[in-house]
Amino acid sequence: MSRTDKPNPITWTLSGFGDEISPDPEVQIAVLQALGARHIEMRGAWDTNVVDLTDDQVDTFAATLNRWGMGVSAIASPIGKVNIVGDPEDELRRLARAITVAHRFGTRYIRMFSFYRPEGVSAADVRDPVLKQISALTRLAEREDVVLVHENEKDIYGDIPERVLDLIESVGSDALRMAWDSANFVQVGVAPFTDAYAMLRPHIEYLQVKDAIAATGEVVPAGEGDGQLLDTLTALRDDGYTGFASLEPHLALGHATGGFSGPELFGRAARALASLLDTIGVATA
Repeated sequence: MSRTDKPNPITWTLSGFGDEISPDPEVQIAVLQALGARHIEMRGAWDTNVVDLTDDQVDTFAATLNRWGMGVSAIASPIGKVNIVGDPEDELRRLARAITVAHRFGTRYIRMFSFYRPEGVSAADVRDPVLKQISALTRLAEREDVVLVHENEKDIYGDIPERVLDLIESVGSDALRMAWDSANFVQVGVAPFTDAYAMLRPHIEYLQVKDAIAATGEVVPAGEGDGQLLDTLTALRDDGYTGFASLEPHLALGHATGGFSGPELFGRAARALASLLDTIGVATA
């Protein structure tokens, strides 16, 4: 008998990046449901990013979700995944659009990033403008009752644990939290559980699931790389985490604006996560 067969197991809510499966929302949802998910992380559809979808496309996607009985765990926006020297108003406009879509889909979570910097410019040199822009974005999130979850993407300001902590604590708002990504930490030379977990646990609101090999940066299914997934998931369980676990496999393709896996590899990633969760007695719903 599996440990998840015990009465009242700890349960996390399974989700996944639908556009990693297919550009077609029907295929995205069908695969996720076949894997046991009842939520989707919305990054794009029809080869269009979520913040660029028209109102008609958003309505069509919402109708498809309703027909399948699916919810949205988060809007996986590209906010802050641009150079810090850009026009701040552009990101505020894009966030406003992401918020409109979030309200339409009934989710409070919007993923975002903390800006690239020009070549040859240090992180210390962009700290002040980054904090200024993130603070402005967070104030908009506060007014609209949404939560920004910052992903520790490689090469942005908040790519290493110390700068993630600096960012969240300096802004100091309940509307700015963390989306934990183990693979991204591995790709910047961080041992996620050893070097980052204790420091950042008070701020972790959302879990994105992928792993990576330190020597090459290659993204692999959960538990097959150097991301210390088993240690991290066990600690989250013991700390009482009860939120989303969102699959972002990147097993076929990864690039600056996202990634792709396809249905078969996405299923492989889901099974790898399920195996780890079964080992530690966590169920998904």
